[in-house]
Amino acid sequence: MERIMLANGLLLGVDGGGTQCRARLTASSGATLGEGTGGPANIRFGLQQSFSAVLEATRHCLHQAALGERDLSRIVACLALAGASEPTDLAAALTYPHPFARLLVTADAHAACVGAHGGRDGGVIVVGTGTVGWAEVNRRHYRVGGWGLPVSDEGSGAWLGCEALRAVLWAHDGRIAGTELLTALFKRFQSDPHAIVRWATKASPRDFGSFAPLIVEHAAHGDPVALELLRRAAAHVDALAERLVAFGAERLALVGGLAPHIARRLGAATERRLVTPAGDALAGALQLARTAAGSLAA
Repeated sequence: MERIMLANGLLLGVDGGGTQCRARLTASSGATLGEGTGGPANIRFGLQQSFSAVLEATRHCLHQAALGERDLSRIVACLALAGASEPTDLAAALTYPHPFARLLVTADAHAACVGAHGGRDGGVIVVGTGTVGWAEVNRRHYRVGGWGLPVSDEGSGAWLGCEALRAVLWAHDGRIAGTELLTALFKRFQSDPHAIVRWATKASPRDFGSFAPLIVEHAAHGDPVALELLRRAAAHVDALAERLVAFGAERLALVGGLAPHIARRLGAATERRLVTPAGDALAGALQLARTAAGSLAA
């Protein structure tokens, strides 16, 4: 019965980050049938929200493939989700109700590493809403950073946003000179420092990360605070890279939305290790889904 199901089965890879999730549906042959996106899928901030985003993206895939809800039960899915490296959150995700034939949940950084190196040994540094270093060496997994705001994720988009708002308040206090970036950010809060404090109390990493494009834009125009923030972000990424190399990762890939803006600021020791990713986290998730499907047929 399982062999019949797999012969007609579908594979789903999902890359779920703190800003959005992306999904790709393929036939068992590997042919892409559809792709879709959904909302943020970091399971640290709620399983219901995360799985709703996953299903939203999955339904986009099904629509493109001219398939329907009944076909969900044909899918072997790998959900590579931010937050899934935390044991309690992962255990909860694995027992959460889902419509798939089989479900594998893993960290988004794990899938990014598999995708970047095609399943071979290597390391990856994800620089998006959050940051994390991940390596696979001799079948062992190594994780560095990525513990989440406010205690970790240095160098990420969320970290950049948080540090930029800190600088806004410093400028308001007269501790540092104002810049165009800081003025633009302050205006978003009606130039009211108390508004920043109220907002930050309830803000998510995604909210903080929403300021990253503005920081990158002002850095391109030479804003000194923006440039310093990106320099510091790159230094944090260098530190992650150094640790992954110490674990034995000879090749490193830099991925994530901020990767192009950080890459040109990295130190020489990191640059020497960088390789072009063979694939993305979706490719890695699909490879893991295929392995899971293969184990059913074994």
